[in-house]
Amino acid sequence: MDKSAANADRDGICDLTRRLAAGDEEAFRIFHAAYFDRLLRYVFVIARGDEEAAREAVQETMTRVVRYARPFDSAEAFWSWLTVLARSAVVDRGRRSQRYWRLIRNYALWWKPHQNEGRDDRETEDYLQQLLLDGLSTLEPVDRGLVQKKYLEGLAIREIALEVNLTERAVESRLLRARRQLREMLLKRLNDETRF
Repeated sequence: MDKSAANADRDGICDLTRRLAAGDEEAFRIFHAAYFDRLLRYVFVIARGDEEAAREAVQETMTRVVRYARPFDSAEAFWSWLTVLARSAVVDRGRRSQRYWRLIRNYALWWKPHQNEGRDDRETEDYLQQLLLDGLSTLEPVDRGLVQKKYLEGLAIREIALEVNLTERAVESRLLRARRQLREMLLKRLNDETRF
């Protein structure tokens, strides 16, 4: 790369990151278009080929870029910062997932001896399924439909996006929000019931 090209690249990154730090929406669109796929490829390797985990981690990385953006003098320094954000998003997602499943497992272990007399495993499973259905009913209709298509019908993100006329990224973002909302509702209900 000649000196003028290097200066142009440096000036482009300086301008882009300065605008990101200032909250410029157009700069974020430019950043997203330029870096989303590159970050996804990077995170896909870190997430050991788990595409859903990789996409969620990249979405979290994008959120962190919006929140913590600052000016950079070079593309290399900016990319290094992005990879740190992405790696921490993968690690954080793994920790949250482990905590969530540990909580569910512990709840299941607690629930078994505290069941009402005569309630069998099938009744317990039915009860937990009813909680999930109650949670689904609290979601916006669009989000409820997306959750049903993804987790009940087993459709891929691409298929869902085509079916509901949204971008794949929009579907992923809505699913992430819906899962969080469901998890919070379930944990609140289970926690409320353990008090009595």
